[in-house]
Amino acid sequence: MRRVLRQVFLVRHAMPAVDAQVPPDRWDLDPAGRAAARALALPPHAVLVSSTEPKARQTLEPAGPVRTDPRFVEVTRDEPFHGDYRARRRSYVDGDDHPGWEPRRLVAARFDAGVSFWLREAGARPLVIATHGMAMTVWLAAAVGLADPGGFWAGLRLPDLLEVDLAARTWRRA
Repeated sequence: MRRVLRQVFLVRHAMPAVDAQVPPDRWDLDPAGRAAARALALPPHAVLVSSTEPKARQTLEPAGPVRTDPRFVEVTRDEPFHGDYRARRRSYVDGDDHPGWEPRRLVAARFDAGVSFWLREAGARPLVIATHGMAMTVWLAAAVGLADPGGFWAGLRLPDLLEVDLAARTWRRA
C-alpha cells in the first residue's frame, strides 16, 4: 500500500500578458512571469499538476512535465474586464455569491475532488498544483478555515508558493 501524504504545495500562477482582446483563461505568461516561474523553488521529484489555463501550466513547466486538470481552473464568472474587479473578487472570496458567478461551495467541492485525486496519484511524492487566486482561496477557506479569506486573497503574489498541511489544517508561504 502506498503512503498517502496530506501535504500539498499550491502555486498561484505567475504574471500573465494581459490582453483585453483575449479571454483571461487563454492568457500566456508575460516575460517577467516566465522569469518568475523559472525562479520558483519547487520541491524535487514532485508531481506537477495545473489548471488547464496556459498561465498556470506555464508557471510549472520549468520544473518538468505538467499534467492538467480542469478542477483547478479559476472561478467561472460573468465579470466585465474593466471596473473595480478587485472589490468584486474580494467580496466573493469573503462570502458573497454574485449572480453569474460559480457558487463558492461548488468551487471548493471541485477543487477538493482534484486535490484528493492527485494526492492518491502522487503517493509518497510531493504534489504541486498551479492554480488561480480565487479558486485557491475558496478551497483553502473550506479546507483549512482561513480566518480572513479576502485578506489572504489580496496578499497573494504572482507567482506565490504555499505549503498546505491538510492534517494540521495549516498553510505557510514556502
